[in-house]
Amino acid sequence: MSRIKFGVMLRQQKIDFSQIRETTELCDLLDYHSVWFYDHILGMGAIEMDIYEAWTSMSALAAVTDKIRIGTMVLCNSFRPPALLAKMASTLDVISNGRLEFAIGAGWFEAEYKAYGYEFPDTKTRIEQLSESIKIIRAMWTEEKPSFKGKHYSINEAYCNPKPIQKPHPPIMVGGAGEEYLLRTVAELADEWNCPANHANSYDHKLEVLKRHCNDIGRDVNDIGISQQTVCVIAKNEEELAEKLEKGQRRYGFFGDISKFGIVGTPDQCIEKILENEKRGITKYTIFFSDIMNHDTLKLFAKEVLPAFK
Repeated sequence: MSRIKFGVMLRQQKIDFSQIRETTELCDLLDYHSVWFYDHILGMGAIEMDIYEAWTSMSALAAVTDKIRIGTMVLCNSFRPPALLAKMASTLDVISNGRLEFAIGAGWFEAEYKAYGYEFPDTKTRIEQLSESIKIIRAMWTEEKPSFKGKHYSINEAYCNPKPIQKPHPPIMVGGAGEEYLLRTVAELADEWNCPANHANSYDHKLEVLKRHCNDIGRDVNDIGISQQTVCVIAKNEEELAEKLEKGQRRYGFFGDISKFGIVGTPDQCIEKILENEKRGITKYTIFFSDIMNHDTLKLFAKEVLPAFK
């Protein structure tokens, strides 16, 4: 098993699904660890944009792939009741033979909530709901007939069979960077933390906050896997890199300066950046490639970078 895991964030806006399927099948052949969707129901930026729903897309891809893991970065807790989500996730883990990547967050894009008729409570409440959801989901995956009564959600002898293939359950990743509430939830309940790309430049500080929360509750932070959402601009030479970096910054500039936080450069330079990040505790990536869905780029990264971490 590779010591560093590399996942590919797929495009799902204004694209034919056949291209998504073909790219996923290629990633499967190239031995990427995982492919990922984002859990949005309106197009980002232009809210009227065509966009595929994440869970339905994951299910379709599970049926046409063999090895690659499939996840959503990250599931919006507010969109699906936790008991139903537990059942959906268990089912997908079974039909994919244990390839589900389960990542969840509190939700943030208020325009989606309003458009689809969801309540949009304050941040603290959304994170309270996230915490209760994780407790319910884990119980339904591991107990025969769990019950739970919380402030926001409850279940009563909620059978969830068949249980997930992954034991004791699919690892639960929580994505986000809020220091007071979100990272506290990570410390208390998560198996893995994903640092979003727009907080990558403050990763070291966020990790220290997470460590303090872990110390407060008596948990070893090393028991929590650490992944990072990032942008990759890879090129064969410096001339090509300059051109691709300019285009990548236009596409993903809302995250910040890609050259400062991303995996940027020739293959050797990308490897060096990943090695630096490994020393900081990052052992897994969910990557937005700058020219997303470009098969030549995916092949270049797979040929020149992946072998360095096997």
